[in-house]
Amino acid sequence: MATNGIALSLAEVDAYYGDSHVLAKVSFAAGEGRLLGLLGRNGAGKTTCMNVTVGLLPARRGAVEVFGHAVTKLPPEQIAAYGVALVPQGRRVFKSLTVRENLIVAARKPAQGGAGAWSLDEVFRMFPRLAERRGQMAAHLSGGEQQMLAIGRAMMANPRLLLMDEPSEGLAPQIVAEVMATIRKLKESGLSIVLVEQNPRLAFDIADDIVILNTGRVAVTGPAETFRQDSVDLRQHLGVF
Repeated sequence: MATNGIALSLAEVDAYYGDSHVLAKVSFAAGEGRLLGLLGRNGAGKTTCMNVTVGLLPARRGAVEVFGHAVTKLPPEQIAAYGVALVPQGRRVFKSLTVRENLIVAARKPAQGGAGAWSLDEVFRMFPRLAERRGQMAAHLSGGEQQMLAIGRAMMANPRLLLMDEPSEGLAPQIVAEVMATIRKLKESGLSIVLVEQNPRLAFDIADDIVILNTGRVAVTGPAETFRQDSVDLRQHLGVF
């Protein structure tokens, strides 16, 4: 199926939690092999966009496409089969399983059109600390190690599109730098990535494209270079100075 170079497309998406209208006519597209930074204040709708994409929250209206496939009303397992993986906010590793078991449980063959297969060896090569702790319970890992495990677990699904929700949250600066270096490597491998990030400077540094949400609506979109040149007033949308 022709994708026109688009990994993910949201078109006029409305989404609700109960009676609360959290996304209002949200439209944006993430290009294949590119990294899209999805930014906004707390409550802007960033995580909701991720949940709608992976099928955890059905869109009330609008359309979601992944590599040209309509996935708006599909269950999460069918969307995952098209090559979508999520690194959720808060890591959410299986704390009662070992590092190795966390990775194995997520293993999936590459989707059609996907790149080379990720395996335990590949994950351990990218994260040597996980290799050292392969038999350790995930509950006993540090926050940074749990984040590495969450990323490795997502890669075991051999995704074409990786969604990352606040990967730097709660981590020490040195660990944040390591995580961002890993994301850069994944981007350089040709993976399509949507990065939700509270720290706009991190996103501007690594992203190709930027979407800023404000109270459930798309406020600003554009190439990251535009934002790096400070031609957009970020205080209005993000509260940063």
